[in-house]
Amino acid sequence: MIQAIDLCKSFGAGLAVDHLTLAIQPGEVFCLLGANGAGKTTTINLFLNFIAPTSGQALIGGLNVVDHSVETKKRLAYIPEQVTLYRNLTGLENLRFFSRLAHSTSARGATVDKALVDSDDELLAILAQVGLTTEQSRRRVHTYSKGMRQKVGIAITIAKGATALLLDEPTSGLDPKAANDFSLLLSDLSSRGVAILMATHDLFRAKESGTRVGIMKHGRMVESLDTKQLGHSDLEQIYLRHMHD
Repeated sequence: MIQAIDLCKSFGAGLAVDHLTLAIQPGEVFCLLGANGAGKTTTINLFLNFIAPTSGQALIGGLNVVDHSVETKKRLAYIPEQVTLYRNLTGLENLRFFSRLAHSTSARGATVDKALVDSDDELLAILAQVGLTTEQSRRRVHTYSKGMRQKVGIAITIAKGATALLLDEPTSGLDPKAANDFSLLLSDLSSRGVAILMATHDLFRAKESGTRVGIMKHGRMVESLDTKQLGHSDLEQIYLRHMHD
């Protein structure tokens, strides 16, 4: 569902992403670890087609994101470190707006396949799935914590029917309970068959949430690991060894 084939991105003389190859299947959660500047966010931006690759391919559902930008965006959802919502709208109103936006006819005449979720009952049911009560859902977003905004982002993913989810440092700044709640939501999405790529610094959450973890350094994937085979101390030791090499 999410695939990179010999993917490269250069800025000037430096390679921010250096011949990256990976494949994330439906239901998998792949966590990208690495220091600042390792290439994690650049990788996310390549899949979003925010920037064009220097060479290689980024694919969503087998489609090249550069050649099939509209079609791949229909399948994608994205949650950045800070979820941007309309502050003076309620959580419910934000979800309705973004659900309608995802299902609107594009400039190229393409429409999404999933039926529009639009009634209050349907939307409130989705918000309840992600842990927001009816009272919270009807509050204006400027009163929300970061964790609550992240939950609306997950609700948008569900309403849109996205089959691939990209996340960039989503648990940064969350308290332990909110971070745990977020991990549980990712687990629920993966059980629905959503392929998830998450860039993070959080080794604990990567181990808890990830099916696999990949360690990036200077734009290269230096190791890919199955989390079931690792203890928390194992992952930390492997990560630190690569950072010191």
